Amino acid sequence: MSMSMSAQLRAAIVCAALACRPGGIHAQQAADIGFVSVGRAAPLVDDVSTRPQVGATLQRNGAFDGAARAGQAPPGIKPLQRDLFTTPDFYADRALWSDPRYFRCNSPIALENLWASGAIGSNPPASAPWGHCDRDYPRKSIISPYPFRTAQAHYQALLEETKRRGGPAVHTGATLPNDWNGIYRQPRFTARNDNWIAMRHLQVPTVLSLLTAPYQQRVVQEAYHYGHTNKPMWPSQYCWPEGFLRRWHEWAAYDRQVMVTPQMVQIYMSGARNFVTNVHVGRSFKMDGPVPRLGEQVPRWYGETIGFWDHDTLITWTSNIQSWTAHTAFENSGKLQSIEIYTPLHDASGRFTGLNHEAILYDPDALVNPIRIFERMDKRADFADAEVNPIVFTECIQTIYPVKGTATPLTPGRVIEFEVPDMYGRPWAQIWEKYWEQGMKRPDQEDLFNFDKESPK
Repeated sequence: MSMSMSAQLRAAIVCAALACRPGGIHAQQAADIGFVSVGRAAPLVDDVSTRPQVGATLQRNGAFDGAARAGQAPPGIKPLQRDLFTTPDFYADRALWSDPRYFRCNSPIALENLWASGAIGSNPPASAPWGHCDRDYPRKSIISPYPFRTAQAHYQALLEETKRRGGPAVHTGATLPNDWNGIYRQPRFTARNDNWIAMRHLQVPTVLSLLTAPYQQRVVQEAYHYGHTNKPMWPSQYCWPEGFLRRWHEWAAYDRQVMVTPQMVQIYMSGARNFVTNVHVGRSFKMDGPVPRLGEQVPRWYGETIGFWDHDTLITWTSNIQSWTAHTAFENSGKLQSIEIYTPLHDASGRFTGLNHEAILYDPDALVNPIRIFERMDKRADFADAEVNPIVFTECIQTIYPVKGTATPLTPGRVIEFEVPDMYGRPWAQIWEKYWEQGMKRPDQEDLFNFDKESPK
């Protein structure tokens, strides 16, 4: 993608990418494992949780955090002649997508919240505010530092490394790391522990630089309908599945429970919906289908997972994942696979305090390069603690329906005409394209999949 922006903006973005601020090198989020591994715990120089947010926001107390309001460009920034908030056809603007000014320097999550927070202004969408053009999170801290191009190669390398270290460990009930059993919480609201996929700290073009051409288009389509038309199509509002990438969202996976047994480790996440990851320890995937799998050749919403122990560290491989979306992030294809490493954390006295969770995502259809996500899981309680409540399994009762292309709350007894969506054919996009993209010219498939022509730089 070509990049055209003012000299001031270009300099600001470069400075942000190089961490031009006091302190320079930030705290590393990787676990300290005591040796240099072939595929885990590589240092992360730039800690996203130390960076300020990118997009314009309006706080509940009315305070504005952004570079400019009411559609006015910030000082020193020359606006584009057309952008996400003024264009009649975002598809025709592909050459502008790599310019942060096209999105008024807003992050994906800021675009999602502009209307709901009131930050959109009095003459929407043209009155949309500007985020901070001098802020971004560097792409080099997102892409995987490891040399592997597939999850299979990565998993095999870690397994061979573990064998050289005397493993994999075959635990019994007596030798398991039983202090893992218990209740965990992501500490984002007690101590900053954001991951980049929360999308608070990235300019939209940085997200696009991670993706192939068709998946870039999907991100911009979503951004347009969040920021321009105010027609969000969140899966959860319709009780649709949340999808695999939602496992890293702060509200969808805020509280967690971990149970370890010799044959299986179960990680239960609760929040907006319910996610369960069953790690089948010591098993192998069937390799005779389009993707590795444990069961039938049917994609699973949260995939199927195998793993092994390197002493007290759990290394997993997930495959057979249903293609889906994670709003404010990006869509994944059915080829998405993950390598995830759960490394125990201890305080100065040696007491177990939680887990470092490192994930490397592989998706040859959606991603230009494999990408990496870090987060921390703080242990809060054991299952035997008196204050631990039983699991309340959340059933989603649909009260919001897409009525003529708009998410509409309905009361019991209301009769509507309802078009059943194709749940495996990007139903959110079906609604947008039918009701809110009249007159736009979507690229044909041949042009869209011309990666050589459209690949990001």
